[in-house]
Amino acid sequence: MKKTVLREYARLIARCGGAVKKGQSVIITAGLDQPEFIEMLVKECYLCGAKEVTVDWSYDALAKLHNKYCSDEVLGTVKGWEEERLKYYRDTLPVRIYIESDDPDGLFGIDQAKMARAQQKRYEVVKPYRDAMEGRYQWCIAAVPGAKWAKKVFPEMRKSAAIEALWEKILSSSRALNNPTEAWEKHNKELKEHCAHLNSLGIKELIYKSSNGTDLRVGMMPEARFCGGDETALGSGIVFNPNIPTEECFISPKKGLAEGTVVSTKPLSYQGQLIENFSFTFKDGKVVSCTAEKNESLLKEMINMDEGASYLGECAIVPQSSPINRAGILFYNTLFDENACCHLALGMGFIDTIADYDKYTLDEMHKMGVNDSMIHVDFMIGADDLSIEAICEDGHRESILKNGEWAF
Repeated sequence: MKKTVLREYARLIARCGGAVKKGQSVIITAGLDQPEFIEMLVKECYLCGAKEVTVDWSYDALAKLHNKYCSDEVLGTVKGWEEERLKYYRDTLPVRIYIESDDPDGLFGIDQAKMARAQQKRYEVVKPYRDAMEGRYQWCIAAVPGAKWAKKVFPEMRKSAAIEALWEKILSSSRALNNPTEAWEKHNKELKEHCAHLNSLGIKELIYKSSNGTDLRVGMMPEARFCGGDETALGSGIVFNPNIPTEECFISPKKGLAEGTVVSTKPLSYQGQLIENFSFTFKDGKVVSCTAEKNESLLKEMINMDEGASYLGECAIVPQSSPINRAGILFYNTLFDENACCHLALGMGFIDTIADYDKYTLDEMHKMGVNDSMIHVDFMIGADDLSIEAICEDGHRESILKNGEWAF
């Protein structure tokens, strides 16, 4: 891929994604796959005026070694220096940029139960800091192609060709090829218009149906609203784009109001492994049973991470005509696959889907029905015959999605 194109993509992530401003600190989390691009991104953050840019490198092979040889106690302990880092994040609110490139099967064979126990123990320390930062800082998730990820998507190609092909899919899906800033301004405007229409309906309940077995009813909070595209950080008022790419209009449903069954339509990459052909059945808002053709035990591990992990945190509407879906490939990466079609998420709900959320405490919003959990896992349910019907507060029914496309 031409360096001029990659520099433009790095500029999009820094300026439109993270929206880095003069004097801010930036922390970039990235794998080892594309160091040259990360160098470009660091430079672009500095050109935005960042006072300091730190790169936090990750590597699946090391994570597997730690999991194999470290005890539960060691893996689950938040060291003193780690807690000091969390305090720094809470007090200074650095811009966080996450660059994904991992192999979808990169943690295959890891002891998932051991990993879950460690995460649960660490979360007890991490949660107060995460809650204190909620909605107050800028962040962005974007992607670059890793060699193993590229070969997973394009197994028939040689490595270099697969990486180039995945670059092309990532950049086109991210609106990064032709006047990216202008393209994102237009895209954000269109997403906001769709959300405004949905919010004007006064939706009380969404009903999902598809011939694959999906038949699900999900209740909404009166205070909730659909959101999409760019967001605004509390306090600073800085507008940023948390996901590059994004195609969704999303809302957090009311905890405890979900009945029926939903069937996945794409594999889920979770904890470095793929869960395939799975379904959930809900009663009183909670998952009461689940099945999967591949990695069912991992799926069950996921919904038992904490009390909120088996409740819905998000309902997102994406038409089948999404440019990511039209790309004609399965990315094996949630950032892209969730924006190819409609999806739901188990776990944590979003406080910024509550109207005037800056006027409420986190505890007040949880009491309204925003789900709280240590996880937030999106899974795809979009299909060519998926219909979504809204039951509105005044009793009338409104078609939202018909045969996988917007009905309005």
